Amino acid sequence: MTLIEHWTSFFQSTSSAAATLAGMVVVAISINLSRILEVPGLSSRAAEALIPLAGVAVISLLGIVPDQSIRTFGWETLAAGALTWLASGIIHLRALPLYRTDPRSLRWSRILLANIQSLPFVAAGVLLIQEGTHGLYWIVPGVILCLIAGILNTWVLLIEILR
Repeated sequence: MTLIEHWTSFFQSTSSAAATLAGMVVVAISINLSRILEVPGLSSRAAEALIPLAGVAVISLLGIVPDQSIRTFGWETLAAGALTWLASGIIHLRALPLYRTDPRSLRWSRILLANIQSLPFVAAGVLLIQEGTHGLYWIVPGVILCLIAGILNTWVLLIEILR
């Protein structure tokens, strides 16, 4: 049994959690679609909620592909992490003019969380490419941060939008 095979349960669990939470985001969007489209910035918030969850699901599913080398998984993790980080960054750059009305602490905490949530995947990918199996452990904080961000964004799209 290879080291990555020891992580199968983790990857199966995280892919299920990410897919379930992404489903909740889609439900939140469909329930509150008219309100989301009315309020400037909320459509980008919906995308901001889905992108990292998709990144977690993709990385987790790639982690359970049988008979793949740790280096191959590293390249896949690096690519998925970088795309997740880039997509989140683009969303925030486009939304910067809308953040001017938000309190400074809220604005920066949101930008910080969006940027740091996928960077552990990039670090994991780089380490795995170098065949450093300890890179697998960098995936854990990335998953946790992405799930936390997904939960917070789902809360906004389901509850806070109605205030």
